[in-house]
Amino acid sequence: MARLFARQGVKATIVTTPGNATLFTKTIERERELGVDISFRTIEFPCAEAGLLEACDNVNSITSSIMEMNFYKAITLLQQPFEQLLEECRPNCLVADIMISWATEAANKFGIPRLCFQGTGFFALSVYYSLKQHEPHKSVTSDSKPFVVPGLPDKVKLTRHQLANSFKVEQKKEVAELVKQGIQAEMTSQGVLVNSFYELEPAYVEHYRNVIGKKAWHIGPVSLCNRDANDKAQRGDIASIDEHECLRWLESKQPNSVLYICFGSMVRFSAADQLSEIAIGLEASSQNFIWVVKKEDGEKEEWLPEGFETRVEGRGFMTHCGWNSTLESVTAGVPMVTWPLSAEQFYNEKLVTDVLKIGVGVGSQEWSHWTEERRSIVKRDDVNIAVTKLMVGEDAEEMRNRAMELKEMAKRAIEEGGSSYSDLHALLEELKLNCN
Repeated sequence: MARLFARQGVKATIVTTPGNATLFTKTIERERELGVDISFRTIEFPCAEAGLLEACDNVNSITSSIMEMNFYKAITLLQQPFEQLLEECRPNCLVADIMISWATEAANKFGIPRLCFQGTGFFALSVYYSLKQHEPHKSVTSDSKPFVVPGLPDKVKLTRHQLANSFKVEQKKEVAELVKQGIQAEMTSQGVLVNSFYELEPAYVEHYRNVIGKKAWHIGPVSLCNRDANDKAQRGDIASIDEHECLRWLESKQPNSVLYICFGSMVRFSAADQLSEIAIGLEASSQNFIWVVKKEDGEKEEWLPEGFETRVEGRGFMTHCGWNSTLESVTAGVPMVTWPLSAEQFYNEKLVTDVLKIGVGVGSQEWSHWTEERRSIVKRDDVNIAVTKLMVGEDAEEMRNRAMELKEMAKRAIEEGGSSYSDLHALLEELKLNCN
């Protein structure tokens, strides 16, 4: 997002911690070599003061609810050093994630607008606010009974099992306060930036702006700013194979014949039986696949069925419905098997399967916090059925065609004159007027 701002001719400075800065240092260097005015400044993350281990400045390192609360405590301790940085840099605008709830207060001290970045799309935001306002989940008699989320452009059904804990149980005081502060930060900010594009969810862009009544700009998909192969290959953690080996294998396969399976950077499947069910279901589907398994999940790989690697040798997009992976699947023009786990992922699944009709649900039914053990297991037969439906047959072809249409819309959205390009340009023009 900062690169998109800078490419519009404004100076963009990313403020982060030293550990996180290493994830994108090379990308920023390449931008600067092209003459783009972008840089980053770092603030030490107060791990020790918050009761965290050293270098625990990324959510990927959190493994328990206690660590999570300490992590949020550390975020609150960043306000004072961040305000010192604002004093020094004197920017014209501040863009901060919704979890940085004190950012609006900090921006107000220096008389600059604070824009709130939402890490999800307009559909999920609309579902969330409808649930908060109407509380339809309180009218059903069981956790597994479906209910309709009212007031939305489409008929969206959920169950209490699929809702976050904040809707089902009384939260700890600290967590409830964080949620409250996050909502307040969004509603009191100058506006909201959303990593989406109008053509993907037009009814929900209008719903969020006109019914919920919040000023918002769609400026995505931001990942499409990665035109350089190195920008794409060097994102995230280091894989056990390099991109060249992976590409050679892919080139040996027919187009549209490989399933990519990844559950994101934060999800941990500690239960060997779930990993084993996935493996057996994939083998039964007879489809080519690339499966990304976090090292701590499969360090010894004892959960793999005996002889699995030999039987699938020469063969192997399943998504957990996190918004980034969902949007990147759209921009790649590929349909999805959806396996939501936590956060707003069950809402995103409804967008993919019911509204856009570019995905097949694997049958995941129960929300769980990302630091918790999964309570329910998706069986091998469900994995096999969903993968086969996505990859083979007339329905698969129709989903693939719709996904390709959305891919072209996404590309046009960020080009000059496109919906996201125009929204970003309009935002910058508004900010310039405020500066004058």
